[in-house]
Amino acid sequence: MREGDFLFYDGQILRSDKLLISPNNRSYRYGDGCFETIKVLNGKIMLADYHFERLFSSLETLRFKKPGYQSAGWLEKQILSVVEKNGHTKRARVRVTVTRGDGGIYDEQNHYPYFLIQSWPLQPATQELNENGLVIDIYKDARKTADLFSSIKSNNYLPYLMGALWAKEHHLNDAILLNPDNRVADATIANVFIVKDGSIKTPALTEGPVNGVMRRHLLHLLRKENIPVEEGTITVDELLEASELFLTNAIHGIKWVKQLGNSHYTNTTAIRLYKMMKSDLKSNNEF
Repeated sequence: MREGDFLFYDGQILRSDKLLISPNNRSYRYGDGCFETIKVLNGKIMLADYHFERLFSSLETLRFKKPGYQSAGWLEKQILSVVEKNGHTKRARVRVTVTRGDGGIYDEQNHYPYFLIQSWPLQPATQELNENGLVIDIYKDARKTADLFSSIKSNNYLPYLMGALWAKEHHLNDAILLNPDNRVADATIANVFIVKDGSIKTPALTEGPVNGVMRRHLLHLLRKENIPVEEGTITVDELLEASELFLTNAIHGIKWVKQLGNSHYTNTTAIRLYKMMKSDLKSNNEF
């Protein structure tokens, strides 16, 4: 997947090979900031309201001082400008990274949010449920914290990054991260759902997962259709004993898991939910 030739940074569309970030940038130094990973189809941002609500809420939590013109409408315009400039309008993965700028821990330059927007083309396979189930496992060398900031897609991504490297080294598709209480938080690039004894369950936000856009959309859809779902705690034993395990994120929607360690899973519920979610998005002109 080739990166686009153009990006947006601090009010301008620039060539992607241009040096942008100062060595004193607080995001570079400390991971000070957050990001969104967004899917664009046929020139439309999927689940835009959820993405923008989460991003601007994150900026408030992280104590950025956003100028009034940086609205959802302004951001949508910049995203679509980059996608169009790169020729990715049909299918694109967009990353919106927000940083605070230069400074040390106690002498920040300002609290202004600097937006960096990039886009990449997406393959048609991202439009379908994965045919072959994922093979994953539990990464035990890091713990995902469960605090005020754990639900944010923070630029401080070290536990997920190391989990992803570990998964690749072990020829796995993804890895599960646990919280400090050794319960399931999420995966390196997705939220976690299980089906056990006929019930659907996902870790509550108090367990440390990112407040995923697709997680939020699926929970809304399940409740709208009166399908029982629980946000709560998931122990490792529950994970291993589940009949189904699937992951959700904004790019792929749902991806089902066929194996975690020595546990094997089916995909009946994942198939049904994927079809239901796809139908719902189409009916709302979002697919």
